[in-house]
Amino acid sequence: GNICRSPMGEAVLAAAAKKRGLNIVVDSCGTAGYHVGEDPDDGETVKTCKKHNIPISHHARQLASSDFTEFTHILASDASNLRNIKRVMPANSTADIRLWGSYTDGKGIPDPWYGSDSGFEDTYQQCTSLSEAFLDQLEGKE
Repeated sequence: GNICRSPMGEAVLAAAAKKRGLNIVVDSCGTAGYHVGEDPDDGETVKTCKKHNIPISHHARQLASSDFTEFTHILASDASNLRNIKRVMPANSTADIRLWGSYTDGKGIPDPWYGSDSGFEDTYQQCTSLSEAFLDQLEGKE
């Protein structure tokens, strides 16, 4: 849907990159078009980001074939999304496509939409550690 964990991950990664002085483009999208054009979940997603002083501004969109050549990395939140991404990957893809969790423990990010409000904080913490690990590798620190 692209209204919970992926926009939160986008916001957290963009903030972490900015803090390091990196000028990278960060975007998020869904593998299905359930909420195209909608803002992030106005409840816990936005509240959790604001609590941690992370700016979040996003409109849901669906993965596009151009993403596979316009971005250097496509990070999937979980195994199901990774399968969906690889299923529609065009032959001319140049992006490094992998599970975001592969930069740490190899685990996916559970969708907080289906859990309690504390799940959004867990998602934030996971996005923070994954962002740091991804940026460390990007900068050659790993």
